[in-house]
Amino acid sequence: MPPSEFSLRLQHGITGGFAPPTPNAIHTLTRPLNQATLAITSAVRPEGTPGLQDAVPKSLHAEDAHTTGLLDELHGILKTIPTEQPPGSQDIYGLDTSIAWGSDDLMWCNGGPAGCGGGESQVQPTEEDKAKFKRAVEIVKELVDKAQ
Repeated sequence: MPPSEFSLRLQHGITGGFAPPTPNAIHTLTRPLNQATLAITSAVRPEGTPGLQDAVPKSLHAEDAHTTGLLDELHGILKTIPTEQPPGSQDIYGLDTSIAWGSDDLMWCNGGPAGCGGGESQVQPTEEDKAKFKRAVEIVKELVDKAQ
């Protein structure tokens, strides 16, 4: 069962070269304590434009069976897959995407090199871990798309 209170941020566009990365999308999902609703914001950068559009606030009922099932699956995935070590050294999942999850029972965040940082992570995911991370990204996108 997912925690009754959590915050999640998904960013697509995490790797940079000389300059910091330019995000293509940032989605946040927050479930405040004792609330039956997920607060969701979504900001997307249309192809060929320099910046993100304004974030659009949406919400989603967090206690219907389908949403609870997705949140359970997402929480379970993040509890089992590794992050890069040291943090920010490498985009180990190769999707140019990061997820940051914060709750009482789990603090999880992956990243990638930005600016002049980088290198190779001491921790490398298995193919199964990569598939799980890809599924986690799909779950977040499904929740964002489902929100009103």
